[in-house]
Amino acid sequence: MAFLKLVFLILILHSFMPIPISSTPSLNKEVFAQIRPDFLDFAKKPEIMDWMVGIRRKIHENPELGYEEFETSKLIRAELDLMGIPYKYPVAFTGVVGYIGTGKPPFVALRADMDALAMEELVEWEHKSKVPGKMHACGRDAHVAMLLVAAKMLQEHRNDLQGTVVLIFQPAEEGGGGAKKLLDAGALNNVDAIFALHVSTKFPIGVVASRPGPILAATGFFEAVINGKGGHAALPQHTVDPILAASNVIVSLQHLVSREADPLDSQVVSIGKFQGGGAFNVIPDSVTIGGTFRAFSKESFVQLKQRIEEVITKQASVQRCNAKVIFHESSSYPVCFNNKELHEHFRKVAGEMLGVQNVVEAVANMGGEDFAFFSEVIPGLFFFLGMKNETQGRLQSGHSPYYTVNEDVFPYGAALHASLATTYLSENPTKHTSPPEGSFHDEL
Repeated sequence: MAFLKLVFLILILHSFMPIPISSTPSLNKEVFAQIRPDFLDFAKKPEIMDWMVGIRRKIHENPELGYEEFETSKLIRAELDLMGIPYKYPVAFTGVVGYIGTGKPPFVALRADMDALAMEELVEWEHKSKVPGKMHACGRDAHVAMLLVAAKMLQEHRNDLQGTVVLIFQPAEEGGGGAKKLLDAGALNNVDAIFALHVSTKFPIGVVASRPGPILAATGFFEAVINGKGGHAALPQHTVDPILAASNVIVSLQHLVSREADPLDSQVVSIGKFQGGGAFNVIPDSVTIGGTFRAFSKESFVQLKQRIEEVITKQASVQRCNAKVIFHESSSYPVCFNNKELHEHFRKVAGEMLGVQNVVEAVANMGGEDFAFFSEVIPGLFFFLGMKNETQGRLQSGHSPYYTVNEDVFPYGAALHASLATTYLSENPTKHTSPPEGSFHDEL
């Protein structure tokens, strides 16, 4: 009898115990189905927009080049501190890596690059760059601001997350290979997927674009010094003309694409640098040329690199010159490849938020992005966030001294970041089994 009373008491007490929502994945899907639309509404609030715009403008006024983003990362860390988000710093010199959620699998990463370009801003406005010769002309100030607001929203829902969101504030995208250094530092250890966006002047505001498979090309840069024998231009027979040799080299390099590459396999070889001589009547001793080469497959990229060196050295020898070719490996990026499953996830999430008609397929282009280092190692998705508004005038493309950002796009980027991460976690239960003790992030 006493035993039955004890059992009855336990059942009564159990009925009043709270049900742990976070332990039921199916219930979390229902939770996030309700809060996802709120991300965009939240990001559009005037006070949030003002905060986001203010951060972007502070960063814009004080641009910093790759691996010099000390003040930018200081601002990011200050904001994360205010939100109560733990982070690691420094990672890859100036990078910041934050964590929101359980600290356990699955892990999904959101990335924002933060370096500026070495160019003078020619846009006259209240928040023009205060640093001579440096400018945010590729939208990375906007990328940082949007990811910080996404972090704010995710932190508010941290108790509902079915895993961990990793915030990647990356240094040195522009030619510095910051993504590679973050990987080497272990910033993406245990991460299952990563998303990144880039503001675009090609698409209207409220429209996003991506595609499965290759979206941006593998990129490489090279220089070649062609040595001959200088002399007076009136007596060319006493010289070995490196200008003539360099000219033949440039013409021959164009044949690599037109006569050696499969027409259906996009490749590019472009020469953008030619330096030699300083007088009208003097043949110089040497000429320096430089350029870039691009391809959409690793095999084509490797083949192109090999043939560039062969053509330069051998074509120079035909003209009695010798040549030395230098490839800038630190500026070389692999193909930026979008995972097919993540692309479908992106289409679904963006379609629910923006309407399926506003999710379009991007055309692959020969530009490069060091996000490719991430997508080469783990599943990744890179997409473009449209910010064109014809009523506000034409926007200049990236890397222009007249480049401007349409700040009205910010809520869309922040909300997509947050929504892509939360839905990924709720729809992808942990893939890790029996992890080594202490192998996950303990900052939480």
